[in-house]
Amino acid sequence: MNADLRRERESASFRTEALTQLLDGGPENTRRRREIEALALNDPEFQHEDLNFMTCSERYDVAVRKSSVMVRKIREHDISNPEEIMFFKRYVHRGRPEPLDLHLGMFLPTILNQATPEQQDRFFMPAWNLQIIGTYAQTEMGHGSFIRGLETTATYDPLTQEFVLNSPTVTSIKWWPGGLGKTSNHAIVLAQLYTQGQCRGLHAFIVPIRKMGTHEPLPGVVVGDIGPKFGFDEVDNGFLKLENVRVPRENMLMRFAKVMPDGTYLKPPSDKLMYGTMVFIRSMIVGESARVLSQACTIAIRYSAVRHQSELKPGAPEPQILDYQTQQFKLFPLLATAYAFRFVGNFMRDMYHRITGDMNDGDYSQLPELHSLSAGLKAFTTWVASAGIEECRMACGGHGYSRSSGLPDIYVTFTPTCTYEGENTVMMLQTARYLFKSYTRAKSGEDLSGTVSYLNDLHNHIQPHQVAGRPLARNIDDVDRLVEAYKLRAANLVEGAVENYHVELGHRNSKEEAWNSTAIDLVGASGAHCHYVVVKLFAAKLSEIKDASIHDVLCTLFQLYALHGISKNSGDFLHAGIFNDQQISQVQQHVKELLAALRPNAVALVDAFDYPDAILSSVLGRYDGNIYEHMFEWAKRSPLNKTEVNKIYKLRSGAKNKILEVLNRLSNI
Repeated sequence: MNADLRRERESASFRTEALTQLLDGGPENTRRRREIEALALNDPEFQHEDLNFMTCSERYDVAVRKSSVMVRKIREHDISNPEEIMFFKRYVHRGRPEPLDLHLGMFLPTILNQATPEQQDRFFMPAWNLQIIGTYAQTEMGHGSFIRGLETTATYDPLTQEFVLNSPTVTSIKWWPGGLGKTSNHAIVLAQLYTQGQCRGLHAFIVPIRKMGTHEPLPGVVVGDIGPKFGFDEVDNGFLKLENVRVPRENMLMRFAKVMPDGTYLKPPSDKLMYGTMVFIRSMIVGESARVLSQACTIAIRYSAVRHQSELKPGAPEPQILDYQTQQFKLFPLLATAYAFRFVGNFMRDMYHRITGDMNDGDYSQLPELHSLSAGLKAFTTWVASAGIEECRMACGGHGYSRSSGLPDIYVTFTPTCTYEGENTVMMLQTARYLFKSYTRAKSGEDLSGTVSYLNDLHNHIQPHQVAGRPLARNIDDVDRLVEAYKLRAANLVEGAVENYHVELGHRNSKEEAWNSTAIDLVGASGAHCHYVVVKLFAAKLSEIKDASIHDVLCTLFQLYALHGISKNSGDFLHAGIFNDQQISQVQQHVKELLAALRPNAVALVDAFDYPDAILSSVLGRYDGNIYEHMFEWAKRSPLNKTEVNKIYKLRSGAKNKILEVLNRLSNI
């Protein structure tokens, strides 16, 4: 064990194991998670060479092999809880993407949530047993986040009781679905439904794309891999062009909307039910943001505790770079953010399951809020986490650029979340539309509930000048006051965006033009709303914690998260009159004090995330801190080091001798 890390852990003011159990939701959850972790990490069938030294094709082959073994092992170990299945999958693939991601994460959940019982009987077990391997084909070459603009068509033929699917334009070719290129033999295809001469909007269809026996493309199906990407080397993201492909009427997912044998269309109870799988994935991405950011923080903070650089005092030993205030300012707010996002991710998971249960009972009233909040928080958390991972990489200096650090792979694997399942700016505008409607309802006297209930107080809440008039020094640590400040900021920006829209509407030709001309304000309002939700949920979590030592350190993290956010967005708080100039200066000073207060607990706080070395895959983030020895050993495994002299130099030497021979002959002529 590195001596620096040993001292860091001994200086912690709380029990790391107790905080780990709190993050997991209790000691039994921690025990079970570690049990599943051990099943995957200790299984010899899941061992392989370092992926960093493999080609793209080799990575894909390893991932496919491990995925097929993984499904068998899930059955052998009798892992049936969906969350535990995701744990096992993550440990098997060390947190990396794999070809069955969409099969397990979208194809199967869509069947469970949108198929009739008869369709589930027909498709689910073959899919669970990997006889059917599916993907989710929504995105097209010419349309992504604007899914109403998708061009793929499914036209009902009542004579044969079949749907005829077509990709009518080059822009309608399905593009990007994971596992589509080479792995899947079925796809859930989102297409515009036409029946009885009318377009009924987007609906989902289960479409066989490859022969079950030979895996060759079926007639009318043009399918393949889209080629190299920024990351995701293990995944065969693909394209799909459909040319008069027929599927039975029963292959349209009909739990909600239905097409009868004669072509009669029966509408679903809510037009947002079709987007259930996307809402599920967006809700899960919020938790994923917390996971990857906490991993990046673990690597950067452990490395910063081991790395010694320069000098604080002339002639003194080189200090740990974690002792530099600038390093703390880079990393500690991100650590606080990782904890905040962890609690928000749990909230979104629970909210999704609760509202899904309500929908199963016929209550769809909370679906619009779930749709709005999952879109906004997906954008808010992925933007912050993606930038945070890169900040952690740069905080590790030159070594952070090496793939041995693990940080480049975390970044290239996670950053696509900013665009898949809804491009983030579009997601923020969807949230803004819900906020706009909610504001209008509140102003008309309707009583709002849920995360927008603060808009009820538009005419009754404490006026900003009253807040700014308080002496901040006495209230700097007050949790309720910080939550209130973020609430006022959100309300002010929502109200301002709505008012600006109405101003624009007065001199624009249409509502659409006015909306576009207010888009920057609307995105800002959505961001403030999401920021408020995060702060509020973090504060709520503090009230549940009984362990005094853990409460104290998490309260410090909360204060740092909230005050750092105020400092970064000081213009919003000043403009709204929530704080004045002097108070903002006090906020910025207190942020520095909180950095110093967190310093003794920094390593223990990342240890509490409980990531084993096999999952971090980082020489810089090793638990034992012996980074330099392992960095040297890692480098020696590079394929370029298999020979002392590369064969290209031997070829060059031979070519040089031949040139000399020719020159000698010429000189003798």
